Amino acid sequence: MSANYNRTAIALHWVVAGLVIILLAVGWLMTDMAIGPTRLQVYSWHKWGGITVLGLFFVRGLWRLTHPVPAPLPAPAWQQKLAEIMHALLYAMLLVQPLTGWLYSSAAGRQVVYLNLIPLPNLVAKNPPLGAVFKEIHANGAALLAVVIGLHALAALKHHFIDRDDTLRRMLRARAH
Repeated sequence: MSANYNRTAIALHWVVAGLVIILLAVGWLMTDMAIGPTRLQVYSWHKWGGITVLGLFFVRGLWRLTHPVPAPLPAPAWQQKLAEIMHALLYAMLLVQPLTGWLYSSAAGRQVVYLNLIPLPNLVAKNPPLGAVFKEIHANGAALLAVVIGLHALAALKHHFIDRDDTLRRMLRARAH
């Protein structure tokens, strides 16, 4: 088994990471925008990005099921366990965030139309009180996701600069096959 991830796994990781970071920033900025056409467009872009992340979540999951990941590098058992927990939380949030956003839109009575081309089904009937619950979950989830991403990045930097191991390099340099 190779010590590095393959090109597809690396590409999926960085595309999803970039999209999620952009979506977090846009999500926080758009809520303070004045109501108008620009705000509506930015909300649409945010929804499209979220649906894209949701789709890539399933692509990435399928890829992981059919392609083995490199064995973990040697580390203390507590670090291995913490890494497993953090990765599980990251994956869970990549599912929860898009779904709660979609549920919020549905409950608010605003259908998601992906790329202005594909109307997605409402996941729940219009229900403003339920929409408020999903909105709160989505907002709190964004804060949690930002913290988890920050910790993930700090852990990668710690491995690279302090431990001087290949943890970060494995996600930058693809294996040959």
